[in-house]
Amino acid sequence: MELVIKDLHANIGDKEILKGVNLTVTPGTIHAIMGPNGSGKSTLSNTIMGHPAYTVTSGEVWYKGQNVLELPVDERAKLGLFLAFQYPVSIPGVTVANFLRAAINAHRSVAGKDTRETAIPMAQYRKDIREKMAALGVDDGFARRYLNDGFSGGEKKRVEILQMSMLKPSMAIMDETDSGLDIDALKVVSQGVNTLLTQNPEMGVLVITHYQRLLNYIKPNRVSVMMEGRIVREGGPELALELEERGYDFIREEVFGNAN
Repeated sequence: MELVIKDLHANIGDKEILKGVNLTVTPGTIHAIMGPNGSGKSTLSNTIMGHPAYTVTSGEVWYKGQNVLELPVDERAKLGLFLAFQYPVSIPGVTVANFLRAAINAHRSVAGKDTRETAIPMAQYRKDIREKMAALGVDDGFARRYLNDGFSGGEKKRVEILQMSMLKPSMAIMDETDSGLDIDALKVVSQGVNTLLTQNPEMGVLVITHYQRLLNYIKPNRVSVMMEGRIVREGGPELALELEERGYDFIREEVFGNAN
């Protein structure tokens, strides 16, 4: 099912950030959103997933026949939506393995049923996590470490890709996955994303980034440009190359003239 965003407006406090976003992400495709700082890209990802700091003033976000803006955060996740954070948080005292098992069990929970009935069996979980870690090239020792505690930027992002692999979302939103990564870490993380896409060819991916460099490794099918809280240009992967060469000013002039 497509993720369809219709005329979405959202505020932080009294300040309007999203000013009428219209966007469609198709299953089995990689859709990149590019734009300068402050254009509203991260606000869009957080609004879709229900971050409490953002207030939707109008608009809709449809997925699998439901306006997800009407659903609590956990129900959005159960519907198949996943957000990879720009800055994943650390949780000292909680191992990666325990965190992932708790996340899976939360997805499997059913209202009115004892969680012991719906929880993933330990033997199955151990088998699954070993297989996923091997496929993604994640060291076994990661599972025993506290979540993101003392992790490098690349390690944090690899754990998020492992989480995606275990939860198997049908629509993944990756908010500036390249943030804070050097070129070697970027290559490793991108390889993990591409492996995941190979395993789940029907998964849709919305990649949010400032720079074209990420798109050298995660090849988009569609590119949208966001400025001033709305989508102002769409095209194929060649648009990302044009932005790398010319920057954003030429689009700003075309769309807003000399107003800015």
